[in-house]
Amino acid sequence: MASCPYRHNFHPGLCVDSPFAGEYNEIMARGWASKSVQAQIDMAEAHRSAVLKNTPAPETLELIRKKETILLSRTRVVRELGSAQNPRYKAVLSKALADLDAQLSTFAAV
Repeated sequence: MASCPYRHNFHPGLCVDSPFAGEYNEIMARGWASKSVQAQIDMAEAHRSAVLKNTPAPETLELIRKKETILLSRTRVVRELGSAQNPRYKAVLSKALADLDAQLSTFAAV
């Protein structure tokens, strides 16, 4: 086998001087790469349009973030309330918990 001047020795069909050069083109259908690339582009565009259709409005995203922030605060307050020893601190945490629950009731639809 002749050495390939283009250093494509890893695949003999890529070198014109290779005895397998003709076989490579006979086995492989012409245009397969461009068809594959076009199919990938079409799939990516379809996926992108599906994602854009399913994306909520910015106002809805903001409401979801606020609700999640309140839920995280509520989790922290409940944990601290369970481990608190001082009765005054427990009273402050209870009021904070009631306030957070009131705020969460306004986000019931989100």
